[in-house]
Amino acid sequence: MIKKLLTPLFILAAVAVSAQSDTLRGNRLDEVVVTANKYAQKQSTTGKVITVINKEQIEKSSGKTLSQLLNEQAGVTINGALNNAGAVQTVYVRGAASGRTLILLDGIPVNDPSMINNEFDLNLFSLDNIDRIEICKGAQSTLYGSDAIAGVINIITVNQDVAKPVNVKATLSAGTLGNLRGNLQLYGKKDKFTYSVRHARLFTNGFSSAYDSTGNKNFDKDGYDGNVTNAQLLFQATKALSLKSFVMYSRYKAGIDAGVFADEKDYTIDNSNLTGGAGFNYKKGIVTLNGTYQYSEFKRNYFNDSIHKTSTIFEDNKYFGKTQFAELYASIKLHKSLTFLAGADYRYSSYNNHYSSISAYGPYNAVKRDTSLNQKALYGSLNFSGLNSKLNIELGGRVNKHSRYGTNATYTFNPSYSITKDVRVFGSIASGFKAPTLYQLSLNENLKAEKSVNYEGGLQVNNGKINARAVFFNRQIDNGIDYNYISFKYFNFIKQVANGLELEATVKPLKQITVSANYTWIASQETTQNRVTNKDTVTYDYSLRRPAHTINANIGWEPTNKWYFSISGKYVSDRRDVGGYKKADVLLESYFIAGAHADFTLNERVKFFADSQNIFDKKFFDVRGYNSIPAMFNAGVVLKW
Repeated sequence: MIKKLLTPLFILAAVAVSAQSDTLRGNRLDEVVVTANKYAQKQSTTGKVITVINKEQIEKSSGKTLSQLLNEQAGVTINGALNNAGAVQTVYVRGAASGRTLILLDGIPVNDPSMINNEFDLNLFSLDNIDRIEICKGAQSTLYGSDAIAGVINIITVNQDVAKPVNVKATLSAGTLGNLRGNLQLYGKKDKFTYSVRHARLFTNGFSSAYDSTGNKNFDKDGYDGNVTNAQLLFQATKALSLKSFVMYSRYKAGIDAGVFADEKDYTIDNSNLTGGAGFNYKKGIVTLNGTYQYSEFKRNYFNDSIHKTSTIFEDNKYFGKTQFAELYASIKLHKSLTFLAGADYRYSSYNNHYSSISAYGPYNAVKRDTSLNQKALYGSLNFSGLNSKLNIELGGRVNKHSRYGTNATYTFNPSYSITKDVRVFGSIASGFKAPTLYQLSLNENLKAEKSVNYEGGLQVNNGKINARAVFFNRQIDNGIDYNYISFKYFNFIKQVANGLELEATVKPLKQITVSANYTWIASQETTQNRVTNKDTVTYDYSLRRPAHTINANIGWEPTNKWYFSISGKYVSDRRDVGGYKKADVLLESYFIAGAHADFTLNERVKFFADSQNIFDKKFFDVRGYNSIPAMFNAGVVLKW
């Protein structure tokens, strides 16, 4: 009975808050951001739609993963975030398909060239090693290049608030399913050096990844063991020149299953990433110059031993990929109202694959030799701020040269205007592109870039008590890259039109209470190959695994400066998933789940916390044939020196 009463109350609260007035837990809509135009600026001076998840919000998300936190933001769906640890994390922003949202690490693109869509596995990040997140939605290819069709997610690990020479922070927690989390950080600032070293580990026994639809097949648990270590060093050589170096190493091993509704007791994935590089920042007078070089290696191994025999008796599937990225850009303050940004970047990627297996059909071996591509680009933007900073306009463009298919270009026009000091309107017309990946090109060398045009407009209100934003967007994708089940090759064919509405609000009805909510509506049409017959063309009025309606709501209560409590709710509407090869798509039912969080600050050095997810143990599915999280509880302590 309580569950039935609370479900509609959560939903009604979310809708009411959205209607009257950014995302969860008091997100501010006028923080300083760097993702919008590659230099620091207030959100109110850009017309781009940016969500900031700050350190305070991250600390109040103890017990969650990065994907789960991102999954609470307006316009963002991380399919797999609520599945077993180590599950595939597919990023859908504003209804765009996988690989159409670019992941940045401290402003630098990261992607795995051995993946079909060039994605980056979010399992390789630990939320404890992140200082801040900026999500910039809409086409961002002018500044960030390929894959930024629906936006960019900038994972920022640099600790910006360092004063003492030595600081230590440790977090330890435990919970249901044998969950153990630990994090240790050492950071500080001494003379001209600023440093940071962090290590995080997550271990869990987990649950069966695949769903046992019969309930009597005794599917085994699929565990997860992951470690993430990163470090940064900044040297302030002179007042104008700073030098930096950085490295991150991530690795996890997780149990996986044979497929939809199918268990596998000795099948694992072992995934690792090493990323490192160096850069500089030179700022003198009206000129700021930035340079960066980054190198990344990826290793991914799917290993199926022969103890538990299914249709596959043995499998050893190894991928190795590497990327290099170099960028040089400058911002010049031509006038107090005019800033010019210009830059160039170079991207290189390669991968190989070694596969061997034994099945009912006999042994099979295949080797995909090293294959590579590169991209070179020039880009620039002009940013105008006038009428006492009320009017802000960005105009930009990029020319990209791809080693396989040739040249393509993008543009951005992004104005905003402050009607009053509290009310601002903004809009954007921008194009984006996604270059075909190495895997896709290996099946069709004639692929061209997928292209999109994004239109958006909105209204923002920020008067201290109410922070709110409403955005309508339209995205049109042409020449889309899809898989042809007749020729068994990728081809430029798919067309998508997506319309959407995002409502975000944070309001403080009382000094101790903060209510936050967001609502996303997405309506999309995709013209592609018929998934049932494979022989004709069909226009679907939905996108697979992407809901039309999503609501996230959170109520936080801080009765004293030592205690904090919050309850949260998430509603996801019906959506469809693939029913199987040459079968009709199947309906995944809507669901509502709730969570709660509490923390107690004993003193400036010690804080205790407790976090629960899916507290009513709701049975739901985000991916057909795979389990989602049950009721989960986690508690721990944060220590600072």
